[in-house]
Formats: sequence, C-alpha cells, structure tokens
Amino acid sequence: MIYLIGGPPKCGKTTLAKRLAKQLGIQWVATDTLEVIGREYIGRYATKKEFARLYPHSAMKGKNNDETYARATPQQIVRNLIKQAKPTAGAIDMFSICEITDGNDYIIEGYHVTPELAARLMKKYGRKNFRVLFIVKRDIEKWVADVRKSSTPNDWVIGGTKKPATFFKIGEMISRYGGWFEREAAKYKFSVMNMDEDFEGKIKDFCKMYRF
Repeated sequence: MIYLIGGPPKCGKTTLAKRLAKQLGIQWVATDTLEVIGREYIGRYATKKEFARLYPHSAMKGKNNDETYARATPQQIVRNLIKQAKPTAGAIDMFSICEITDGNDYIIEGYHVTPELAARLMKKYGRKNFRVLFIVKRDIEKWVADVRKSSTPNDWVIGGTKKPATFFKIGEMISRYGGWFEREAAKYKFSVMNMDEDFEGKIKDFCKMYRF
C-alpha cells in the first residue's frame, strides 16, 4: 500500500507522515527529497532558462523569505510551486511502482503529491494500491500565530523570516494554495481535511483511520 499525503507547505503533512509511519511500522519519504535529487542532477546539464522553466520557485528565490516575498506575490508563488511540482511527478511514480512491485508499504508526502498525479497513479497501478489524503490550512491569522510558536528544527519559515508582513504573505500563499488543492481534489473526488482547528485531534483521527 502506498499512502499519498499532499497539500501546501506547513500544513502538517510531515507530522502526519511520521505519526502514521510509526503506527504502521513502515517508512516514509518527503517529496522535497526527491525534488532536491532531481534538481541537483538537472542543474548540472540544463541551461539557466531550462532550469527556471522547470523549477520557477527555486530560480526566483531570494536569500531569505523576506527577499523572496518582496520579489513575488503570494499568487505568483503558488503558480510557481504548481509548476515546480510537475518535474518530480516521474520520481514519485517510479518510487511508487518500485515499492508496489516489491510488496512494500510506504508513505509519500509533499506538495508535489497533487490530486491529478494521485488519480493518474491509481489509474495506472490500481486503486487498491493507494490511500490518498490532502490536508490544507486556510485561516491566515491563525496560521501566523501558530507558526510563530513552532518548535520544528530548522523551520524554514522561522529561520528565514524577519519582517512581520512576510509571515502574513506566506500565510496568504498557503491559504491560496490550499484553495487550489481543494478545487483540484474535488475534480478527482479526493478527501481534503482542513487543519486550522484541533490539529492534534485530527492527526490522531487520521492515524486511527489506518489502524489495522
């Protein structure tokens, strides 16, 4: 069984993946890792123009979040992340079929796991081989308040943000991206859970769903 968990950044995908992996006694991988591997390889051979087309968000990022969000609006960053997710789809596909073929259960989580990709994999390899879930956060004010309390090691938001306004721009990006995931998930009839309230309770509920 391949468990696919998708949604915008900083919505709880990694937390859920870790808890579920521990409960089921299986492994998990973040699609960010798969992207970094692919991006490093492609970066050696692609021109700057080709790299920017494949990885528009990485190409325009500044030294920190303040600089990045001064260069682009939350809407533009959402569009760039939607485009940037696509080159990693092939790696997620290959990872999935290798684990299915070997009879392994695995959790794959990240913003690269889109509803369209999940539907394509299920059609290609069989619905019985996948469990799919998308999680979002839409409340910008609450997201900002919560992220400022974060104790996550190497948190990219806390570590790369100094200006108060940037926190709200990142929150707006996450909310807008969540709206996109909701609309896309509705097209393919996938479930979406809003994590704005009772985060820990919902994480526990998710894990109970897969307790065998």
